[in-house]
Parts: sequence; C-alpha cells; structure tokens
Amino acid sequence: MEGGSGSSSPCPLDKEFSDQIAVLLSPPSPESIKDYYDELMKTRKCNNLKINFSNSSGKAVYAIKEFEEGELVLKDQILVAAQHISNKVDCLVCSYCFRFIGSIELQIGRKLYLQELGLSANKECKESLSRFPEKACTRVLDDIKKHSVSNGSHGIGSSTYTNSKDNSIPTEVLQSLINGNMSLPYTNLFALPSIFYCPGGCKEEHYCSKLCTDLDWESFHSLLCTGRNTEPSKRDAILKFIEHSNGTNDIFILAAKVISYTILKFRKLKRLRFKENEKRAKLDETDFPLLLEAWKPVSMGFKKRWWDCIALPDDVDSSDEASFRMQLRDLAFTSLQLLKEAIFEDECAPLFSLEIYGHIIGMFELNNLDLVVASPVEDYFIHIDDLPSPEKVEAEKLTRPLLESLGDEYSVCCQGTGFYPLQSCMNHSCCPNAKAFKRDEDKDGQAIIIAARPIVEGEEITISYIDEDLPYDERQTLLADYGFRCMCPRCLEEMPGM
Repeated sequence: MEGGSGSSSPCPLDKEFSDQIAVLLSPPSPESIKDYYDELMKTRKCNNLKINFSNSSGKAVYAIKEFEEGELVLKDQILVAAQHISNKVDCLVCSYCFRFIGSIELQIGRKLYLQELGLSANKECKESLSRFPEKACTRVLDDIKKHSVSNGSHGIGSSTYTNSKDNSIPTEVLQSLINGNMSLPYTNLFALPSIFYCPGGCKEEHYCSKLCTDLDWESFHSLLCTGRNTEPSKRDAILKFIEHSNGTNDIFILAAKVISYTILKFRKLKRLRFKENEKRAKLDETDFPLLLEAWKPVSMGFKKRWWDCIALPDDVDSSDEASFRMQLRDLAFTSLQLLKEAIFEDECAPLFSLEIYGHIIGMFELNNLDLVVASPVEDYFIHIDDLPSPEKVEAEKLTRPLLESLGDEYSVCCQGTGFYPLQSCMNHSCCPNAKAFKRDEDKDGQAIIIAARPIVEGEEITISYIDEDLPYDERQTLLADYGFRCMCPRCLEEMPGM
C-alpha cells in the first residue's frame, strides 16, 4: 500500500494488512451513514436537525424547524478531544469534559506558581513542558502540600522558588491558595467541582466527578495511563510517546486516543460475544467485523492522509513540497512507532498501520473544532470589578495584587482540539447562518452552535471554519487547509473576474 507523496510506506503493517486497511478506510455507504446519524440524533435528542448525504457534497446538516437569531441549534458531545499542552499551565480542567475544577484559589495559585517555574504560554511553554511534563508540575504542587503538612505552617522555607517580578506574589501566599488555606472574597459565588484523581495513579489526568473519571478510563485512559498500576516497560513507552508528542505536535495525542478508544470498544464488543460462547483467539473473519463496528464512529469522519491534505506553508517553496510532505510522514511514523511500542495489540494490528494513523491525524486537520471553555477566573475578577465601591475596595486589597501578577493572562480559557460527530457534518460558508458560541451557562467542552441569523425550516446549517471577515484571497488560502475551494454565494460574488 502506498504511503502517500509518491513513495511506498515505511510501515510493514501497511502491506501485511492492506485488505483490512482498505475496508477500514472505505467511505461508509449512504445507508450506513443514514442509520448511524439517525441513531445518534435520536440518542442525543437532536430532534430539530437532520443529516443528509449526497455523493457530490457529502454530509450536510439541515434544519427541520425555524431558528431565531441567537437560538441554540446544536449542543454536540465530544467523541475525542485533548487540551493543548501549552494550555495546561493556565487551566486545570477535567480531562474528560473539560470543566474547570478545584477552586478559584487553586486556579490562580497554581497558574502563578507554574509561571514562576518558567512555564507560561509566553515563555515557550510547549518546549518547556516537553522537558518538564505536566505530571512533574503536579508533583511539585504535591511536594508543596507535603512540606506544608510536615512543617505545620504555610511557609516553605529556604527551598522555595522566588518571584523575580516587581509585582510578585510571595510563594507562601501561592502555597496557601493552592492547598486551600487561604480564601479569597466572593469565591463562594464561583464554586468549582472537586478534583477526582486517576484510578491508575497517574498525575497527568484530573476529573470533575466519578462519572467522568470512569468514562475516561473506560473510553481512553486505561490504555494510556502512566500511573503506578501500569507495567513499568509499558509506562516508559507511553511516556516516550507523550514526550515526543509534546515536543512536536500534540495532535498525535488525539490520534492515540482514537486508537485507544477503538481498541477498548473492540474489547467490549468481544466480551459481549464471549458471553454468547463464540470465543475466538485471533483477529480472523469473525473478529474483523467487531473491529469495524468499534471503528464506526471514526469511519464517519471525513479523512485524508495528514501529510497529503495539509496545505503547503507560505515559507516552503513549491520545489520543496515533496520533501516537506515526506518529513511530515516520517514524523508521523516516528510517533506511530512509539505508540505501537506502548499499546500494540495483535488483534487490532491494522490500527497501527501508518495508513490508518495518517488518516486519523488528517481527520482532525479537516474536521476539528477548537475546544474552548471560558475561565471562571475571568468571571471572578469581573465580579470584583463590578462590586459597589466599599466592597470593591476591601476585596481588592487581596485580589488586586493577584490580578496584576497575572497580567493580561488572567482570562486565558481552556483551549484544545476536539472531534465532534455532529458538528463535523456542518459545511463551511463565508456567510454562515450559524456559529460556534459559548453562552454563560456552557461550562464544559461540548460544541455549542447557535443561529447567527434567522434560519428557515429546510435550510442547510452552515458555519465558518475561518475568520470570514478576511479578504477573499486570504479566506481561500486558509480553506485550502481543509481541502476545498469555497463556492458560497459570497465567494462567488467576490471572485476575481466575476
């Protein structure tokens, strides 16, 4: 099987499982698409929308009722998502639903403390975190708490890091915010869910509830956990994969979660079949349909090879295009080899082919929606600023130094990338009738789509994949990353020569 860009694949699994890979990557039939989305819409109670499919334009979402401007059109649950590594310094969120967790005090203290270690987003955070992973950040905070308990005080003595800024906050204050020994005024109005920890004992993942803890473990994390319960050689392999992803492209983390999701769902389907006494030991003609069924949610996403579908960057000459795409393929193969070392299973071997891995990454490039959750820290400081004068003056004795130390980064939201099965069916328009927009009540990572103008029954729901206020040529350049040229009414009107 070809690996794209005109050369054979360096991955032997591509050839060994070429037939199965071809089936996994074959476009679903119109009937299977209809059945899948009809069931998904029914399960999620999306009674006001329908998804149609045509061979010419693919999937599209249509309204089956009228929507007023600003009305909720869709609330779409994540299939798979991940917080950006550079954002983990700024925001402590649930690893499954991406709600902010802990307390306002913890969010502020943790962020300022980690920034003191040189890990802010404005200080090459991505590179720093690849050397100083999130688990180490968490352990630093654990060490602070342990020191506090052992000393019976809030101070951490001569071993502390010191803040070099003129508007620095004493480390003992940050420690008190982190460990809950210091309360800020009015934070009771912004209560956050308590923190639940990974059942496997790792320090990377945190949750807002037992439900999210269990769902993440059952869907993804049980294969990717680096905790004490993971076999040491496997744990080391996972850590190498994560370190490589953090240092290169964190989209590989998403690809790993897709593969983990499929393996775990395959196992579940197989267990159900075992109960019917139809045991099979290896991947064969009987087991492969189970793998196809486990893969079905991923099969519905439009996908191409990552290194083939990504637009050529402006700083890469067209004469170097083949080399550029080969470098991307080699980067993906390196990541795949590290992942294979960590979680490979013979029964699911086709999932570890470069062809499948490249298409999974390409799916995120072509279908992703930014994961955004507004920070309650921003809401908190806005509330303080809106207080009547006497209360505001008193509250700011504590909050003003913290706000000044945070600077412009006080309002940084949770940011990541996700794949949303229903939102991904919405086509682009440079004059869209809907938009992604988080309301005040939207506290987690679900995609929220609202009407940008009145929408009539039977009208296609469209969103913009880019900043639609850009000039025509810039819009078309950005949309090339999604693999198409926009022919919406606005683009037809603005097209040169028209």
